[in-house]
Amino acid sequence: MMDAGDLQCLKVVALMGGLRSSAWMSSQSLANALNISPQTASRRLKALEAAGLITRTVRTDGQYVAVAPAGEEELRREYSAYSRIFSPEGGYYVLKGAVISGLGEGRYYIDHPQYRDQFIEKLGFNAYPGTLNVRLDPESVRMKRRLEALVWIGIEGFEADGRSFGSARCLPCRIGECPAAIIEPGRSHYPEEIIEIISPAPLRETFGLHDNDIVSVEVTHD
Repeated sequence: MMDAGDLQCLKVVALMGGLRSSAWMSSQSLANALNISPQTASRRLKALEAAGLITRTVRTDGQYVAVAPAGEEELRREYSAYSRIFSPEGGYYVLKGAVISGLGEGRYYIDHPQYRDQFIEKLGFNAYPGTLNVRLDPESVRMKRRLEALVWIGIEGFEADGRSFGSARCLPCRIGECPAAIIEPGRSHYPEEIIEIISPAPLRETFGLHDNDIVSVEVTHD
């Protein structure tokens, strides 16, 4: 379990602008925000950096701090836990958007045996190689932000074939009667309005979908 003081420091770094980009901050400014001494703030930053939760860059005008992907996952888990405490009832969400073409890379990654085995174990299905890409409408983009409070399923990264394969997270969903999952890579930030979906079925063929067709993605949680 993460040290409570380090977690609070990570939260403040994010609040000071470090979640989406590197933000300038001194040990003094961080200390003021945390109500601790600058020396303790500096130790907190070093601990977070050693744990791979933040990155720090020193420039001529001072240090810049950014929340690393692993740190963002810690914050997501914390947010999810509090959301379940204060909103314990189940929920039902529907995201709507237009089908778009992807870059064609999904087939290669989804079909890798080490990813495929994790999908079977954690999602309960063998994913069809490839993803369905959907551009959400504005209302669904706002709805998608609420999905951050749900429990996502982690897919672990690995080394194979002389290269690194990154981690990802999945959120079970449905399109019509087909089980599916929204998948997000852990190493990059997709545009907020784009989602990628995996399923045991070839969704385009199953539903006769073409670019610009509108689909509904249903997410249910307990």
